[in-house]
Amino acid sequence: MKTQTHGVPYPFLFSPIRINHMHLTNRIVMTAMHLGYTPKGEVTDQLVEFYAERSRGGVGLIIVGGCPVDEYGGMAGMVSLNHDRFIPGLQKLTRAVKGGGARIAAQLYQAGRYTHSAMIGGRKPFSSSAVRSKLTGEIPRALELDEIPGVQDKFAEAAVRAINAGFDAVEILGSAGYLICQFLSPITNLRDDAYGGSLANRMRFGLEVVEKVRRAVGPDYPVIIRLAGNDFMEGGHTNKEARIFASELDKKGIDLFDITGGWHETRVPQLTMHVPQGAFRYLAQGIKSVVRAPVLASNRINDPSLGEEIIRQGEADMVTMARGLLADPYLPDKAVKGKANLIYHCVACNQGCFDRIFQLRPVTCLVNPRAGLEWNTKIAPAPRAKKVLVIGGGPAGMKAACTAAERGHKVLLVEKASGLGGQLLFNESIPGRKEIVRAARDLENNLRALPVEIRLSTEANVSFVESAAPDAVIIATGATPSVPDIAGIRNEKVVTAWDVLSGKKEVGRHVVIIGGNAVGLETALYLAQQGTISPEVLHFLVTTRAESMESIEPLLNKGNKNVTVVEMTGRAGQDIGSSTRWTVMAELKRLGVSVITSSKAVEMKEEGVILDRDGKRELLAADTVVIAAGSLSVNALAGELEDLVSEIHVVGDARNPRNALEATREGWLAGLKV
Repeated sequence: MKTQTHGVPYPFLFSPIRINHMHLTNRIVMTAMHLGYTPKGEVTDQLVEFYAERSRGGVGLIIVGGCPVDEYGGMAGMVSLNHDRFIPGLQKLTRAVKGGGARIAAQLYQAGRYTHSAMIGGRKPFSSSAVRSKLTGEIPRALELDEIPGVQDKFAEAAVRAINAGFDAVEILGSAGYLICQFLSPITNLRDDAYGGSLANRMRFGLEVVEKVRRAVGPDYPVIIRLAGNDFMEGGHTNKEARIFASELDKKGIDLFDITGGWHETRVPQLTMHVPQGAFRYLAQGIKSVVRAPVLASNRINDPSLGEEIIRQGEADMVTMARGLLADPYLPDKAVKGKANLIYHCVACNQGCFDRIFQLRPVTCLVNPRAGLEWNTKIAPAPRAKKVLVIGGGPAGMKAACTAAERGHKVLLVEKASGLGGQLLFNESIPGRKEIVRAARDLENNLRALPVEIRLSTEANVSFVESAAPDAVIIATGATPSVPDIAGIRNEKVVTAWDVLSGKKEVGRHVVIIGGNAVGLETALYLAQQGTISPEVLHFLVTTRAESMESIEPLLNKGNKNVTVVEMTGRAGQDIGSSTRWTVMAELKRLGVSVITSSKAVEMKEEGVILDRDGKRELLAADTVVIAAGSLSVNALAGELEDLVSEIHVVGDARNPRNALEATREGWLAGLKV
């Protein structure tokens, strides 16, 4: 039963709750994230301080993981629970987190066929059956019947190790396509023994894991399980089967159900910006309808207002804001103190988290460049307060201004446009990308809460800088579109992607976009969706049955423009992170956008564009040609100020065109240096 905490914002979100004998001060959970801060499996100062900072920020429960339970089921850089030698380091972690006020749990992890053989010394990973993993490209071996109890025992042994390390609870990982899922799903379980065939048999492995863990930890120790409320796999499980499994788990003594979405192999996006906020809360609500234990809702919940709504409406008892707390460790503290307007929200860009993990690099964050550096980077007062002039109000400039002001400098920020945000504002027009504009708004809110003087519609030339007499200048003047040297490029039907996205230029019905980079593909999405029906109209047509689904589908998938993208290289979207690129390409395909690779525009004509494809020239008809050929840094002012100002920092696109993650980080570093 939910009890309100009166007198504070978000009274349902900040009401206490008990999970077995574990008392939590609020209902915000930071669920397990792979961070890459423990390259040898051993707890590091980096990991300790990362989580300690989140604890001090007010989160109720932190779940650390995945923590491999044996030597066969993990990947590089995971926090290990497979041997007693890891306990001293884990004790240091649990003491630090509990010292900050939060509770801490360990996630028990066995990946099964999602394990790369290279990660386990070339040995073959195991699973329920020998079904190829699309994630690794490898075929696992099927566990022999007499091996199964030993694998299950490893979960129980790791749970006891977690108790000895000081964890307040354990979470069994039964989602995302890992080993328990592999036994549960008919896609991966082809067995004909007691662990295969019927749903009752396929549930057996997971149920026995829970029984063994419960026996090992006793009746009073909290046991959590993370489940997929829907596999989102063709031929897999929907919420119906998940409810059956959850109901049986409830009888086995699970104390909290952590409900997420599909597998790593699913083609339904789970965590990208394309997924609406709180899109999968209905999965938690489905599980809540059949279990007695509390239920935790997951995926794309990044704001206290949304969390409050989910709990108040009875859809779930708790919410996870894992990446939300990566982005802002003090999200709970700001919310409970009435400062929610100063929260730096996760915008699901994936640039600093998932994309970095896929590159085997440690996690950071676009909106929080300090993430992962808490252990060795402090925002300390400057030895001497300086007059700092920041030129440019994009992400790099705003972050630099915020950081310099937080350190006690007197900061003046000037921006020649009438508003702050820079290129981030272009995303307002792009389907599935609008949320990144929030990153600009959050920066602006924090900037305006600091003693920073902001002057808009002001161009900072040499005379302006001379009159301002700063001790240091941070140049964040951004970039300008690059226009390639192509015959006929000055044709009036040729426009830049920036002009299209900003609304300065309109286009015709037949559009050719030159450049298959992120900007080119996102411009294609913006244009291709014009003329499709909105979500509100879709809802109206479906609920009133005004149109059949057969007639609605074309209205969703085909706009009023024919869009073609031309890319010189053999692959479009190479500058888009791997966790996001596939969703962009899928959307382009759905909207009927044609993407031509290994082709070069050589001439613009009245009729369209002349392409060179494999040495042959052909005309591609177009009413409008959009140029998305990269950008050029705007930084001439830096050279002009060399004799005027002794300390100059050039950051973001002004230094070299790059993505927002790098730009924000450079702005932050400049703010620390001045």
